[in-house]
Amino acid sequence: MKTHSKDETRLSYSRSVSELQETAWRLSRQILQMTTEAGSGHPSSSLSAIDMMTALYFGGILRFDPERPNWPERDRFILSKGHGAPALYAILAEAGYFDPDRLSNLRNLGSALEGHPNMRVLPGVEASTGSLGQGLSIGLGHALAARVDKLDYRVYVMIGDGESDEGQIWEAAMGAAKYEVDNLTAILDYNKYQQTGAVTEVMPSLQPVVDKWEAFGWDVRQINGHNMEQALTALQDVRRVKRQPQIIVAHTLKGRGLSPFAQDDVNRMHGKPLDESELEMALAELDEQHATAVANNVNQPVLTAEDVMGEI
Repeated sequence: MKTHSKDETRLSYSRSVSELQETAWRLSRQILQMTTEAGSGHPSSSLSAIDMMTALYFGGILRFDPERPNWPERDRFILSKGHGAPALYAILAEAGYFDPDRLSNLRNLGSALEGHPNMRVLPGVEASTGSLGQGLSIGLGHALAARVDKLDYRVYVMIGDGESDEGQIWEAAMGAAKYEVDNLTAILDYNKYQQTGAVTEVMPSLQPVVDKWEAFGWDVRQINGHNMEQALTALQDVRRVKRQPQIIVAHTLKGRGLSPFAQDDVNRMHGKPLDESELEMALAELDEQHATAVANNVNQPVLTAEDVMGEI
């Protein structure tokens, strides 16, 4: 449900862990369905991100109001890995920015639900992204603007691991540390695969990720990005950090461990929607994941030591 603080202009949703898990499951279904219907899009990249985004928007963290998308005091979320747009669209529809029925218009000619987010046509989108590497710099600009305007909003930027090969990511990292921008939080969707292969093969020197960000002067914490309790704890904790930007390294599975994606050892079907038979299989597995989580009070999917590359 939506809750109000003593200041009636500050709004946020605050759902329980079980409610957040149920929300992420429903939105994951929507991601699969809308991309298959469109015959285009990036379902696997969206599925790895949806749990963290659900915790941010509906776990009592992000301050926003869909009735006032340009409200100056709102918190900002920027999806720098813009190809994960189906996840963002599912989130915005759930949050009330537009009717969920419009999700079926994904990538249709003339639709505001473009292949990558376009802030000019869809309320709730804070930056037009998709040209990788730029979102963290945009987020830094928003965070510094809050300082200039004497506003207390926070800025959250989700970046990809393949995107982290871009030099602009590290330029923004240096700038944020220099200016001690403590209202900026990056979330690394560390799903270990990018467009052309595994991140360890495309750019092996990306590792060790945690040590790099610490060396750049950031507060760093790493979590299982599919564990809702860990996600909420990390998102709450970073707000207490002073004079230092923060990054949450969220270890995730590209495609959420669903077999149609997991069977692709090259890039986990990057940018490939499922066909109808694959969709049926993926939805059944997703439903089984959720049922197992509810019945046994455990988080799904489970990450192995290999999935986190020994970094946790």
